Formats: sequence, structure tokens, C-alpha cells
Amino acid sequence: MILCIAEKPSVAKDIAEILGARSRKEGYWEGNGYWVSWTFGHLCTLKEPHDYKENWKYWKLEDLPIIPANFGIKVVDDAGVQKQFKCIENLVAQCDSVINCGDAGQEGELIQRWVLLKAKCNKPIQRLWISSLTEEAIKEGFNKLKDSKQYDNLYAAGSARAIGDWLLGINATRAFTKKFGQGKATLSVGRVQTPTLAMIVQRQKEINAFTSAEYWELKTTYRDTEFLCQIDRLTSEEKANKGLEYLKLHEFEITSFEQKEGKEGNPRLFDLTGLQVEGNKKFGFSADDTLKLVQSLYEKKIVTYPRVDTTYLSEDIHPKVEGILKGMQYYSRLTTPLLQAPIPKSKTVFDDKKVTDHHAIIPTGVNPSGITPAEHQVYDLIAKRFIAVFYPECKVSNTTVLGKVGTLEFKVTGKQILEPGWRTVYEEPRTENAPLRDSREENKEGGSAEERVLPIFTEGEKGPHTPIVHKGKTSPPKPYTEATLLRAMETAGKQVEDEEMRDLMKDNGIGRPSTRANIIETLFRRRYIEKSRKNILATPTGMDLIDTIQNELLKSPELTGNWERKIRLIEKGEYELEVFKQELFKMVRELTDEVIFNNYRKIQVASTPLSQPTPTEKKERAPRVVKEKPSIDTLTCPKCKTAKLMKGKTALGCSNYAACGFKIPFELLGKKLTETQLLDLLEKGKTGVIKGLIVPGKAEPVNGKLTMDGSFNVGLG
Repeated sequence: MILCIAEKPSVAKDIAEILGARSRKEGYWEGNGYWVSWTFGHLCTLKEPHDYKENWKYWKLEDLPIIPANFGIKVVDDAGVQKQFKCIENLVAQCDSVINCGDAGQEGELIQRWVLLKAKCNKPIQRLWISSLTEEAIKEGFNKLKDSKQYDNLYAAGSARAIGDWLLGINATRAFTKKFGQGKATLSVGRVQTPTLAMIVQRQKEINAFTSAEYWELKTTYRDTEFLCQIDRLTSEEKANKGLEYLKLHEFEITSFEQKEGKEGNPRLFDLTGLQVEGNKKFGFSADDTLKLVQSLYEKKIVTYPRVDTTYLSEDIHPKVEGILKGMQYYSRLTTPLLQAPIPKSKTVFDDKKVTDHHAIIPTGVNPSGITPAEHQVYDLIAKRFIAVFYPECKVSNTTVLGKVGTLEFKVTGKQILEPGWRTVYEEPRTENAPLRDSREENKEGGSAEERVLPIFTEGEKGPHTPIVHKGKTSPPKPYTEATLLRAMETAGKQVEDEEMRDLMKDNGIGRPSTRANIIETLFRRRYIEKSRKNILATPTGMDLIDTIQNELLKSPELTGNWERKIRLIEKGEYELEVFKQELFKMVRELTDEVIFNNYRKIQVASTPLSQPTPTEKKERAPRVVKEKPSIDTLTCPKCKTAKLMKGKTALGCSNYAACGFKIPFELLGKKLTETQLLDLLEKGKTGVIKGLIVPGKAEPVNGKLTMDGSFNVGLG
């Protein structure tokens, strides 16, 4: 028998139906040579501290850092979970082979691998990897089953994430709680949670510290067109009135009139973050709301796999686009023009190099019947975006007019849409019974951008004008909304509007698309943040916690983003899990020592006064002296002395290799170099004695040292 394990009962039922396993048993389906069972999320989890040592159950500073010799997993302590696991364990013992049908992503891989590991599976394992749950996609997936080993790196990355979150969460939370909470408040600290909260707190402090200032601007109206004076804002009404009197003495003169035709590029397809951003902007959905809605649409076979971070489609999707568009009956007025000509294969849509495990979120072509109004709204976003990318670009006319009054210069700009192109998708009236759409379309996508069509002016023309003084007030920074917070997490705290730049920064973002919504919800649940309409505000408790944490590693989006990049490199097979774990161990050791022995500024947390140190905390402990070798990727290139070093698949090299050219192959003279040997070459210019080097021209292997010469070449010393 072949055992298939899906991640949810509903998916297992669909798979069982397609495979012909239609006999319902307790915990699985059976038939046609198959058993089809399921998990329901995490059946297994990492062991808790007290599972390793009984005394780790108690929160004591002297026990920190808690670092198990080997990490173990256990079945979740729930009767239903343990019953289902026992069923899978029995089936694993009896089957001939296993097909992992879990969610096709990092978390899905981890869930299934832990179950198979705990069930002591030693049977051959294959992997079903699909991007939608339609019957066609499932059948195609079973015809193209993969060897499970192809996804070992994905599992390693999931393990790295889980272990990292466990180590930092357990140790940092206990250290800060015992040092500053004094048993009256649990200070929850996390790898992704804390830098996210730190961004919100920083914005809150900027808002709280802001002092509004009045300013005055000079404006004038000429030929029913308002121009703005091109000088710095004036800081006193007296200066503004003097300027106004000056303007009344002179005519208005046009000095330049320029019209340029331009194009507005099509919007990108949705990744999960982009969809969550739009859901929040247009409908006020939280990130978690949107994730649940699109996940439901996926399970109903209406859209493709949603937990993705790419806005591209793989090139093999191109032949299927026409069929998907034909299936989108609600949008026939929009799709009919596209189907009258071949679908363009643009690199801004189809690019294999920009797609890893899954492509962007698109409709499957399945009719969206029987879905909720909220699901309709999310589907409408996805459907229209999918249609819009295949429309022509929007052609516009951008107008810039310059003028002067005496010696003061004025300017006005305007835009006129010449050919709406893809904007037509957002202006088109919906067909009968189409999903509801919100009238508050975004400027870019709604066709409702404020268009200022300016008169035709002639350079040198003059005439009377009506000057005024405009009084305004400076505005504080805007609080985060879930939309802007998601973008900030995606770009490690940097404000980036350009979509191409955001793509480049995704590897260094905070968290993954599938986890960011849960992080935000966790901050709400712990009352570190609160919502005022759409705005996200830090609570006093959240601000106190961030003020308590002096370690910048815990608060910095960029440093946390660097860890995220390493997890992604593990997924690609370009970084070792063991190296990452050693970095984790070093970090938590340094962190706990820093919290315990350094005199942090003690403050109020959640308005609870801090009590005197406990006898345990007063007990003197000599700080641990740990001699750690530096991690290679923290070192600077010895040749250019500016860029960092990074590991590739076959060599260690300069991260700016194209300009610098420095690299050391991992294998030299028939020997694979160890981490220590590479560090010795970089720091000392030579290794210790290496046995068995194979040297050209030598009949027998030799023993010797590798050295790096003045030209940064490595050879036998």
C-alpha cells in the first residue's frame, strides 16, 4: 500500500477521490492500493525546556542560556492530535512507501517531516508538489512526483527557523522577564516580533515628539490655473504678506510649457504581502483576515497557492493563461478583448528566474460560486490584477508649466490619460452577478487618480493674476497601518515604493509572507500594540518593553533581516544548517550574559514597579568566557577590504566578486577545506598541515600547508 499524507482532512478527501481511495476509515481513506491520511496543522512540535531537564521548567537566571545538546520533537499534548498521530504511525509501519502531500511550502514541509520523523518512517518517500488544488493540478502532480530528498534543504530551512525562534524566544523572554518583570509581567521577546514592535514604537515616539509648526506659502491663479511659488515655506505671516504685496506689483509670465507623453506600467501580480496590503487599504481587512480568506479560496480550488513572495509566473504557465481567462465568466467584458489576440509573454509577468517553489497568486479559472462576500472581495482583487497585467500600458501626457512674477518663480504640473490601457480593467462596469467591488479604488488601480488637465500656455505670454497666501501646519509622521507595516516588514524597515527594489530586498525582510500576519496578531494579543481605526499604535506596555531591551540585535530590522536571508540561503543549499545553529548558540549566550551582568536602565513595565533583585539574582556568577571563532560571512574581503565575504556552492568569495575577483575554492588539491582551515587562510594567510594533498606531478599524496600569497592566490606553501 502507498500512504499519502495531506495537511488537512478536506485536501485528503479530494486526493482520495482522485486516487480512487473512497472507503472511509477511522483517520484515513482506503482504496485502489492507497491509504490517504492527514494531519491538521502541527501534530508535532519542538520539545519544551523541561522535556530535556526537569529543572529547566523553572525560570531561573542561573540556568540561562538553555541550549539542548540535541533538539527533539514531541506529539502535541492534545487527545485528538495524539489519536490522529497514532493512526499515521500505524499506517507508516504497514505501508510500502509514503507520498508527502503536505502544503507545498517551508512550513508544510516541516509539519510533514516532523510527523514522519516521530513515526520512525524508514520507507521510501516521494513529494507531491502542486500550486493549486484543482483536479487537473492534483493529477498532474501525481504524474510528476518528486524524490523527497529534493526538498531536504527546504526542511533544513524550516528547522533553522523553528530552532531559532525557540532558542531566542525561550532565552530572551526568560532573561528579560526575570531581570525586569520580577514575576509581575512576562516580557515576551521574539526574533521577528521584537523588531516589528520596535518599528512601531519608534514611529510612535516620532509622533509623540512632534511639534506642529505653522507655515505660509505664496500661490497665484493665472488663467484659472493655480501655481505654487518655488521658494521654501515661509515661517512668519509678516514675510508672507510682504511677498503678497510684491506679487501684486507684477504681471504673471509663462517661462516654460512642456508636455511629454509617458507610460504607466501595468501593476504586478500579487504575492501574499501585496494582497494583504491591498486588502487592508481597500476593505480594512487585517493581514490575518486576508490570509484566511485567500487560504479558503485556495482550498476551494478558486485561486492558486497563496503563501508566496513572488510577483511572477513561471514560463510554463503561459500556455494555460488563455484557458484561465476563458473560465473567468464574471469578467467576460474584460477578458474578451484579450482573447482576440495571442496573450503576450512579457518578462515582467513570466520569468523562471524570479520563481522558486511557487508562482504569484492567480485565479485557477474555476467559477467562484458559493463563496462569502468577503471572499468575493479578495477574489475580485486577484482576478482584476491577473487580467490587468495582460492589457496594454496606460499612456499619459505629463505637463509641466513654469512661470514667474517679478523674480519669484512658480510651477504647476498636470497629467492627462491619453489611452487608459490596463486602467480599463478598473473602470469597466461589472457583469451581472459579478463579485462586489469596493468603490474606493486606489489611485493607481482605480482609474480615479486626480487628473489635472492644464490649458495650453505659450512661453512668454503675460497677464494679470490673483495671488494669495496659503496658511498651513506641518503634519506629524503617519502611524503605521497594517498595509504600511507589512511593507516595512518586507523591506526590513526601509520605506521603498519601487516594486523592483522591493523584490531585491525581500530576502532580507522580517519574517516570511505566511508568518507576518500572525506576528502582528501576536502583538495585538499581548497588548503591545492597539488599533485606532486603521492606525496601529504602540501601547505603554509595548513602549516600555522596547525601552527595556538594549540589545540592538533583538530590535534591528536589518539584523533580523540578515538572519532571514541566511534561512533562505539554507533553503537554496547555499548555507549550512549547523553553521547557522552555532551562530544561534553564540548569540543567545552573549545575549543572556549581557542581560544578566550589564546594568540596564530599569523602567516601569506595564505600569508595574520593579521589585528588588531576588537572592538568586544577587548571587555572584563569573561570566562565561567563550572563545568563539568569527563566522566567515561576518569577515571583510581581504583583497578589496570593503565588501563582506559570502559562501557560494563551490567557493568562498567576495560579495562584490564582479569587481574584486577574490575567491577560495572549497576543494583544493583533492581536499575539501574545513571551516577552520578557511578561517586560518583568511586570518593567518596559511593553514595547519593538511595530510594527503594531491599535487600535479607528484606520484604520491603529500602533507603540507596551504598558503595565500600577496596576490591572494592559494597554493601549497
